[in-house]
Amino acid sequence: MKHLLTVLFAVLGLTVQAQQQQPKVTSILEVLDIETGERTVVKEFPYLIEAPNWTRDGQWLIFNSGGLIYKMDVQGKGDARLINTAYVTACNNDHVLSADGKSLAVSSSPSRNNYVSHVYTLPLEGGVPKLITSYGPSYLHGWSHDGKRLAYCASRDGEYDVYTIAADGSEEEIRLTTTKGLDDGPEYTPDDRYIWFNSVRTGLMQVWRMKSDGSEQTQMTFDEDLNSWFPHVSPDGKWIIYIAYHKGDLEPGEHLANKNVELRLMPVAGGTPKTLVKLFGGQGTINVNSWAPDSRHLAFVSYRLE
Repeated sequence: MKHLLTVLFAVLGLTVQAQQQQPKVTSILEVLDIETGERTVVKEFPYLIEAPNWTRDGQWLIFNSGGLIYKMDVQGKGDARLINTAYVTACNNDHVLSADGKSLAVSSSPSRNNYVSHVYTLPLEGGVPKLITSYGPSYLHGWSHDGKRLAYCASRDGEYDVYTIAADGSEEEIRLTTTKGLDDGPEYTPDDRYIWFNSVRTGLMQVWRMKSDGSEQTQMTFDEDLNSWFPHVSPDGKWIIYIAYHKGDLEPGEHLANKNVELRLMPVAGGTPKTLVKLFGGQGTINVNSWAPDSRHLAFVSYRLE
């Protein structure tokens, strides 16, 4: 018994020591002016926040933290306000707003003990969520502008692909990509004609585009030293912003936290992307569309470890 207690205390001691060695994270909610390159800090948080969405009225930024969803005045005034998601309390960093600004869709596990993500919808002001996807894991990324469909990355039989489903959950999901390897981050253009996504099918992670029915899948970036993730379409339909990791910092199919990354801008017609800003971040920086309604400003999160 004494030996067992000694081992137990040793294990507990190692666990506490490991926790103490974890770096403290500060999350910096920022706004970027894509024309001037100016970065403005909205607020710093002494804990992890992720993935800001900009509300359609331009007044609030929506983000997740600790499994819950919050909103923050875009001017940084006051404290973050909790959005009531009722029984859904394990939200991850995949959440989007409807085009009319009235509804919120989130990806969440059913509980903190069940890590299989599903898609739910609820009123933006808060309320009881409605389960949309019958199968998981499903990670939401896009909502069509006509309000009819949701687009998400899902694993079925061990293969991650792009799917869509009726936003009210009334129909079975439709699989749009079938190429071997990870396809992720699907997002509709404002006219709903196209879905932008990222795919590892050619080696490195690259940005792709397809018609909303899954046809004409076309590679749009051709970086040889970057892994490019999460293309987000500006409200005016003219620009794509995406996050890029440096080759060798991680595997092409990974999007990890605490990396040196770049936010890159390109026209929707394609062309040579340009780096707008370099920062320390990655997972949580711009997982979801965070364009301002004016298509000039972008919200994102950078991080600092202490």
